[in-house]
Amino acid sequence: MSAHSMLDIVFSHILRVVTPLQEDWQIRFAIINDLRSIVDTVESLRGTTVEPFGSFVSNLFTRWGDLDISIELSNGFHISSVGKKQKQILLGDVLKALRIKGGWSNLQFIPNARVPILKFNRQGISCDISINNLPGQMKSKILLWINRIDDRFHDMVLLVKEWAKAHNINNSKAGTFNSYSLSLLVMFHFQTCIPAILPPLKDIYPGNMVDDLRGVRADAENLIAEICDANIKRFISNRARSMNRKSVAGLFVEFTRKFSQMDSWATQLGICPYTGEWEQIENNTTWLPKTYAIFVEDPFEQPQNTARSVSARQLKKISETFLKTYSLLTSNNQNQESLLHDLAPTYVVKRITRPPIRNYGGGYFQPTQPQVSTRVGRPQLPTERHFQNAGQGTSSNRSCINGHKQVHKVTKSNSSSSNGHIMVREGTSSNSSSSNGHIMVHKGTNSNSSSSNGHIKAHKGQQIWRPKN
Repeated sequence: MSAHSMLDIVFSHILRVVTPLQEDWQIRFAIINDLRSIVDTVESLRGTTVEPFGSFVSNLFTRWGDLDISIELSNGFHISSVGKKQKQILLGDVLKALRIKGGWSNLQFIPNARVPILKFNRQGISCDISINNLPGQMKSKILLWINRIDDRFHDMVLLVKEWAKAHNINNSKAGTFNSYSLSLLVMFHFQTCIPAILPPLKDIYPGNMVDDLRGVRADAENLIAEICDANIKRFISNRARSMNRKSVAGLFVEFTRKFSQMDSWATQLGICPYTGEWEQIENNTTWLPKTYAIFVEDPFEQPQNTARSVSARQLKKISETFLKTYSLLTSNNQNQESLLHDLAPTYVVKRITRPPIRNYGGGYFQPTQPQVSTRVGRPQLPTERHFQNAGQGTSSNRSCINGHKQVHKVTKSNSSSSNGHIMVREGTSSNSSSSNGHIMVHKGTNSNSSSSNGHIKAHKGQQIWRPKN
């Protein structure tokens, strides 16, 4: 068996364990619903919406992944703007409401962070709440759309996150990479491998995306989606481009090699997914005069450094980790056990290599297969743009072509809508994948849904959109 074949087997085991089950989606939707019901009781937050973002919206989360939630303030149809002080006050109001209600553990208010957040744990899921994080929502959606270009991006991001957790280099509080930076490293690797798998982000959205989030929210989001949609389709349909057919195993080996000496070049070179190229730091005036241990530019919010929390001391450890794993992956003495322990955290390894089970006839039965999870269908790239101003319960339909799928009371739906709003009403169980739409989960709903373009909203007993007759 070749080294890459063995590595592919190990990766398949890891992905089976970490890929979210339907219940993992349902738990997160339930958390959103529960939070929505509490936010509704806070006088200062009347008219707001509760909208997830981050890896959950990007479909780049694992079974144990965090849940990021934004409370979006109402400003009519327009994108609202609020200062840091007001965000701190509003999150303080949410904190009080959660304490009164009870059942929300490990409450932690971090008011002085760059983006003030309220952290808590619910049903074993670590959650972060922020105020008016529309940029975070749009970044998440674009990452989801990029998934459409090549499935290997999704798998690589999940595998890199688990590998980083196994080596304790996925913790911004400890001076290492946050998950967003790791996702951008994977993206950059896919842009710079030969032949390239992903285009520079400027070829998907030629501009600083956060600067374009102004005015009417539906219009701003709609325009961004239209541009990304057209450019991604153009890239996918370009038959003249060279195709990279390497396996995830081969790409992972190259990934560890590419960044195995980052501590030696990080002071001179920055990682720029927007251009898809290494950038000389001294030639990029927008990166100066600030100095960081390593620079991984946010392609949607230039010139922000997504790796600003990485310390110089930890960067050396990170480089050594990349090199150690690369050496193992290219060694002649590797086996599945050594690979598994290097590439996955202990809690994942235990779910793959379960202990022997005593059988009734004496002796032991050793399970040979890892626990198998049911993959949720991958969301599709939006083909139409249909956006909603959630605060007012209205919709803007500038370029909607198809209809809208609705799941009615006491029905079970496993639907995929290339356009629409997937509406789940009371008493409904839904497993839905929407390539463009808003996923709206109402009271008494059990939903397993993924949206590649729209907002995922949880409203208690409230129908916030209905199609025109």
